[in-house]
Amino acid sequence: MDIGLSLGQNKHMASSVDGFSKWTKSEKIKWVVDTYASDPQAVTSLLEAYWHPDPQTQQLHDEFIENTLTNFYLPFGVAPNFLIDGVSYTLPMVIEESSVVAAASKSAKYWASRGGFHTRIMGTDKIGQVHFTRSGSPKETQQFFDRIKPLLLQSVAPLVANMEKRGGGIRSIALVDKTQDLPDYYQLFVRFGTADAMGANFINSCLEQLAQTLKAEDPSLTVVMSILSNYVPDCTVRSEVSCPVEDLGGVEGMSAEAFAEKIKQAVDIARVEPYRAVTHNKGIMNGIDAVVLATGNDFRAIEAGVHAYAAKDGRYTSLTHCSIEDGVFKFWIEVPLSLGTVGGLTQLHPLVKWSLEMLGTPSAQQLMGIVAAAGLAQNWAAVQSLVTTGIQKGHMKMHLLNILNQLGADQQEKAAMVEYFKTHTVQYQGVVQALEDYRKKQ
Repeated sequence: MDIGLSLGQNKHMASSVDGFSKWTKSEKIKWVVDTYASDPQAVTSLLEAYWHPDPQTQQLHDEFIENTLTNFYLPFGVAPNFLIDGVSYTLPMVIEESSVVAAASKSAKYWASRGGFHTRIMGTDKIGQVHFTRSGSPKETQQFFDRIKPLLLQSVAPLVANMEKRGGGIRSIALVDKTQDLPDYYQLFVRFGTADAMGANFINSCLEQLAQTLKAEDPSLTVVMSILSNYVPDCTVRSEVSCPVEDLGGVEGMSAEAFAEKIKQAVDIARVEPYRAVTHNKGIMNGIDAVVLATGNDFRAIEAGVHAYAAKDGRYTSLTHCSIEDGVFKFWIEVPLSLGTVGGLTQLHPLVKWSLEMLGTPSAQQLMGIVAAAGLAQNWAAVQSLVTTGIQKGHMKMHLLNILNQLGADQQEKAAMVEYFKTHTVQYQGVVQALEDYRKKQ
């Protein structure tokens, strides 16, 4: 099939434009809707409807990225009853998927009565690399690095001074010989501490200065690039819940012992089976990403680092673990989280500021524990459903309103359908038929 035909015969599909970024917002909107909208006036009204009513707040949002036309809303919800390290939290969550917030809240309440979540920071080092090529023997390059290492550190001293005052800075710098992988390829491998900042701009600024100094000391070498890594296996946190097996309680006709064993079996399957592990970990990220978004952090970086960590031993596996020993049930997660509570959007986006205030203005390490607990709670809810009633029963009940909105149901119809599906299985066609039957009766 010709791709042009499959997309339709819109003559504007391949339109190009010069100087778009320099146009005013109104000019950008007019061009976009005139070029792509079947009803330009309706789309213009739609875009304007999502503007913030306060012009200053809207301008703030406009300046977060380039070529902003409007705001794209996602639900901002909260999950109460999280007991984390003895402190009660209500977690802010930004996500569009049905049942995530409800599942997190249910898990939080369940474990709050069993001691809550306990967290431990395993490490906070972040990584940056200067990638370069240099001819000559690896031994000679190592000698060159050893000689200039003091100059490298001296060159970034002004950049790290303020970070060092906050407890961060450069932890170490080493030469990595990668010549067996690529000809003449080396790295400056730098470990950073960034205190309460995520630290991307700080790290990249330091790396670029190190690259300049490296090049100045040997003009014959070639700096390929200087960039932080989003793989942070030494910036990790552990979150755990545990209780005597009998305290789990019986579920769906199973004894506490049988329930505990089935949970463990499900987690063990995710440990050894990559097809299951990917979906298992996706559910964990439902909880993690929602809190990461609400607190203004980079969920794409978190996702990339987490999934790399899940495959660090050569096979993709579960991020959560489970044990039953001496009558005690333990369920835990170890996950890399490079988070910040200062810098970036944390002081710019009003809802991000409020999210952090709701969490008690946490440090970056405290936020790591909170986010890990959200992921663990989400995984508990998913696995519990899978080994008992099945995932669809709870998920589709939460999805019912989305289906009814798609079908144009009014408030009276929604109320009737919610009541009806308290005792019926929610499936799309079943909702369509039930709504049709109800409308006929009315």
